[in-house]
Amino acid sequence: MGKQSVAVVDYSMGNVWSVISALKYLGVDAELIADPDKLIRFNSIILPGVGSFRRGMESLTNNNLDEAIHTAVKHNGADILGICLGMQLLGTNSCEDGDTEGLGLVANNIDKFNENEVGTLKIPHVGFNPVNFSEASGIFSDLPDQSDFYFVHSYRMLIEDIKGRYATCNYGIEFLAGFEIDNICGTQFHPEKSQTNGLILLKNFLEKKQ
Repeated sequence: MGKQSVAVVDYSMGNVWSVISALKYLGVDAELIADPDKLIRFNSIILPGVGSFRRGMESLTNNNLDEAIHTAVKHNGADILGICLGMQLLGTNSCEDGDTEGLGLVANNIDKFNENEVGTLKIPHVGFNPVNFSEASGIFSDLPDQSDFYFVHSYRMLIEDIKGRYATCNYGIEFLAGFEIDNICGTQFHPEKSQTNGLILLKNFLEKKQ
């Protein structure tokens, strides 16, 4: 992989340093970006995050990062990878902390796991779980079905006619664990905390612009 620079969006929602460390391990210049004018200049963007969907959207909106992401992705053709909360923010709507609109880059809503779905399993869903893929290509290249990835979440994106490549996980109910729709990608799991499998996925994402 050739040397390249990736923007990691800084909107004060979670520890970004594990993401930056993983990217640097892969030989990538990772820049923490909070300035929307700088963000739109990047060809590859990672939107990490943990915590509340509402707070995440408020932070993006208050700092004009929502508009910058739209410009970079929809108009400039930049690749984006949303991780955990970042993947959810790419969606249309979430009920977390009240009904909140997301970035709307993919037409999927976000809802909380409930006890009827997960039974005796605990919420939040925490730990390594096997993931299956619709096809072993794109960002999922070199990842066989039942590859383990690390999750920490109480909310999940509904599958709802997902297009493109996608990944699923079962936690009482099947949910969307990841997707790749052209230049828009997301993972509910944390690739930066998923050891070798996570590094493979990050490398695949970074090679989209190679």
